Amino acid sequence: MLPSCFSSTKSLTHNSQMPQNLITSIYQTQLCNNPTYLTLTWSKTLLSHTLTIQATDSFSLTISLYPSTFSFFRNRSCSKSVILSHHHYRIKLYWDFTHAKFARNSAEPKSCFYLAISYNACIEFFLGDLEDTALRRSATTRIGPSSEPTLLSRREHVFGHRNYLTRAQFLGSHHEIGIECAGGVLRVKVDGEVGLVVKRLVWKFRGNEKIMVGDSAIEFYWDVFDWVAGGGGGHGVFVFQVGDGGVWPEMIGIEKRLMRKSLSFSPSMSSPTPSCSSVLQWAEGGSDGGRSSCASSTRSSGSGGFSLLLFAWRSS
Repeated sequence: MLPSCFSSTKSLTHNSQMPQNLITSIYQTQLCNNPTYLTLTWSKTLLSHTLTIQATDSFSLTISLYPSTFSFFRNRSCSKSVILSHHHYRIKLYWDFTHAKFARNSAEPKSCFYLAISYNACIEFFLGDLEDTALRRSATTRIGPSSEPTLLSRREHVFGHRNYLTRAQFLGSHHEIGIECAGGVLRVKVDGEVGLVVKRLVWKFRGNEKIMVGDSAIEFYWDVFDWVAGGGGGHGVFVFQVGDGGVWPEMIGIEKRLMRKSLSFSPSMSSPTPSCSSVLQWAEGGSDGGRSSCASSTRSSGSGGFSLLLFAWRSS
């Protein structure tokens, strides 16, 4: 009998500081005409909703997307000047999340927002769907040809009981991904279609298979040992890999605290560093690309693949 697929006696209990959703993405872009890896972390708890923007060894900035109920100023559009540490260039960040729309339980907006970074009257990084508004408010003259960033990897912490849902963009389009664990069986769905069924998880708690998305095959890795050996506690780890995969962003702040908290549930982890999970080491070792581990987010991603990494947590 597989405890994690029936009940959870050691599941995480939500409190005001426990994330409801946590997403970290690494983009390859250019700032001040220099290649840059930009890390965006979207975090949502009961009392806060933030975006942290970090350029490796250059700057870090946290934006509140959830204004205080005591504030008279409800508008969430703003700008800030930042001087890059290494090059001493001055860039400016602009954002507007006032009317942003979010998918259910997601910390990341899906429409009606923008995030822009400008240098020398040109927008060099742009995320969102309000380009005209960003140009007008930033007083920039144009959006640069390289302003649309390349998404290298996405790491997300999802919370649930038996079903876990996320959305990601790969192979040129947006996809909905569902993970279901019930009755000792793991089901993986892409856009509502069952792509993989794994039975007898008590024996097959780790593995990898190819999943077809349209006419393309992607590698899927899973590790639910914590659920099998921990009586339903801890988390399941799932990796969707396109091509050679992408870089893994380093864990900081609330995400690192969450992983530390998991130690009380997880029989397989002896440190809060997620790279010790065997499925991550397996996925990294199965490719010749230059994908890095969580210890570094500055290496090249080889042939420009993409990786989606899901930590699925059981919540009470």
